[in-house]
Amino acid sequence: MAEHLLEIEDLKGYYRGIFGVIRAVDGVSLVVDSGEVMGLAGESGCGKSTLAQLCSGSPNPLLHYESGKILVDGYDIYKTDPEVFRTEVKARHMSYIPQASMDSLNPVKRIRDFIMDVMTERSGERPSKQEIFKMAGDHLEELGLERWIIDRYPHELSGGMKQRVVIGISTLCHPKLLMIDEPTSALDVTTQKLVIKSLADLKKTEIIESMLFISHDITVLGQLCDRCAVMYGGKIVEVGSMDNILENSLHPYTQALISSVVSYNPKRMGKGGLKSIPGAPPDLRDPPPACRFHPRCEYAMDICKTDEPPLKAVKNGSEVACWLYYR
Repeated sequence: MAEHLLEIEDLKGYYRGIFGVIRAVDGVSLVVDSGEVMGLAGESGCGKSTLAQLCSGSPNPLLHYESGKILVDGYDIYKTDPEVFRTEVKARHMSYIPQASMDSLNPVKRIRDFIMDVMTERSGERPSKQEIFKMAGDHLEELGLERWIIDRYPHELSGGMKQRVVIGISTLCHPKLLMIDEPTSALDVTTQKLVIKSLADLKKTEIIESMLFISHDITVLGQLCDRCAVMYGGKIVEVGSMDNILENSLHPYTQALISSVVSYNPKRMGKGGLKSIPGAPPDLRDPPPACRFHPRCEYAMDICKTDEPPLKAVKNGSEVACWLYYR
């Protein structure tokens, strides 16, 4: 049996503020195995980025870890000593690249100086400049970038270069698990391909072991991922192999999500061709009872409005939370 690098068990994380309480992640369980690339899909507001923030151990100030367990390579991240988490777990066992991460580069510092700051923060001491610059230059070349990039300022690089630089910096210490959120969303299709190739090369050369790749574009996930989990309304509604999700999805939301994406391959546009999902995502301050998709689902039954379906294994090896499959 494969070793679990990431184990999430009944995780709950809520935003709290003057706006009320938003149940953005509300009872999620998921595993990512060693050597696996796991995709996480869903429309905007479903909780994907919130889940990644919680797994990073550094959620933003309004996001609160409520309950549940997150193990990263055996470390319970919300029970690990903060100093151990900062210097041992982060960078070496996992690395997190948030959405719009290319904007995280300091605009008044050269890339090499930014790298020094990151390595100092992660190690707790000031490393040798010569060693770090050589290691960083070698690493960027492995990602298809030129060594001279470390001497440039962020504004001197294109969007795709900046994204790959951030990926390079985040994987300098060869983390076992890379969590990356929407790395291609602001890029043209040609540059998207380069970024995806960089991620594939990281896995192929064993710089990283596993990856949690988050995207609203399920066709992008299909280019790289082994398995995929689909989120809706703060919950996981389906988990399966990438091929099963694209070719033989089970949950009505997953089917609708695939049908709403334009594809060059008609077989990957769902039954009935291109169509939109009716209605709007739920307000997670007051989510619908039971199945959260039932107000938008054409197959909704009475039980869907009163009882929440559990995530269970069904045919073809997938797991699905839908009463259509086990009443």
